[in-house]
Amino acid sequence: MRFRSWRSRAGIAVLALLGIYLLVLGFSALGSFDRTNGGEVAVVRNGGPLDNHRIRQVIQPASGRVWVGLYSDVHKYPAQQRFYTITANEGQGDRPDHEVVRVPSKDGVEMGIEGTLYFSLNTDPDVLRTFDDKFGTRKFRLLSDGRQYAPYDGDNGWSAFLDTIIRPVIDNDLREQINTFDCAQLVSSCALVQLGANQAVNPDSVTGTTPTGPVESSNGNIAAVQKAINESLARDLESTLGEAFLVDLKFNLVRITLPTQVQEAVNKAQAAFAGVSEAQARVAQARADAEANKIHQSGYAACPACAAIDELKAIPPNVTTFAPGAGFAITSP
Repeated sequence: MRFRSWRSRAGIAVLALLGIYLLVLGFSALGSFDRTNGGEVAVVRNGGPLDNHRIRQVIQPASGRVWVGLYSDVHKYPAQQRFYTITANEGQGDRPDHEVVRVPSKDGVEMGIEGTLYFSLNTDPDVLRTFDDKFGTRKFRLLSDGRQYAPYDGDNGWSAFLDTIIRPVIDNDLREQINTFDCAQLVSSCALVQLGANQAVNPDSVTGTTPTGPVESSNGNIAAVQKAINESLARDLESTLGEAFLVDLKFNLVRITLPTQVQEAVNKAQAAFAGVSEAQARVAQARADAEANKIHQSGYAACPACAAIDELKAIPPNVTTFAPGAGFAITSP
């Protein structure tokens, strides 16, 4: 009787454990389905205590709900176009420290570069597998909070990856390209400091020229820098990362700024040139007035009556009596 009672209790315990196991297994099975939104792609890795951690599958954007396996890890990456902004405007860039890239020009002037890199992650399944093997198994430090994130850990993880891996390549490309131009070739106002400090201002300053010729426009050179960066970035990123993980790259160079001291010197030079131009304009006006008076005088010498007529016309309307000389006066009625 006792034996039967023990067997009954044991049977109930086994059934209870089996029920718990099936319940856990059921919940695990329900959590073993996943899907991607329209703007993301996923790399699935095996998981669980008895499984390996190799890549199981790649889920393309906007998928339906698919089986990913028990306890698998799903690494989701952005699939739509992304951008990386470098700017001096606080809160608008992609990193909290000093945003602007500081690089020297060919003649040694430190220049601040602001711009935006547009790109997309290569969603080819084979490329994504390699990307996840190389970068999805690591963590990168985010500058804003100092914490470590994997690239698939949302926006923080992606930003940490870009700051650590992509930003140095951008900085290096900008340094190489900017270093091939003088300051005045990229920022025209540099010429005011470099030429104005060593040469006397001459009348040509009014027309925007210098003793060596017209001031070179910076627009064409900036476009050349931007084009060179676009050509070199794709090549350098592929060389650095080991494969073309980022595609459709386009860098827009937004602005080039000067150091505070140089910009202040430019402002002073512009003010000085404005003052000189104003003085030269007054001189030119005086010369024109003198030339006009000379012509008028020669005309009066040839026609004394004309001089008298003009003199009468010049009488103000509020004058009632005009007496230019002794014995002669004109009184209006």
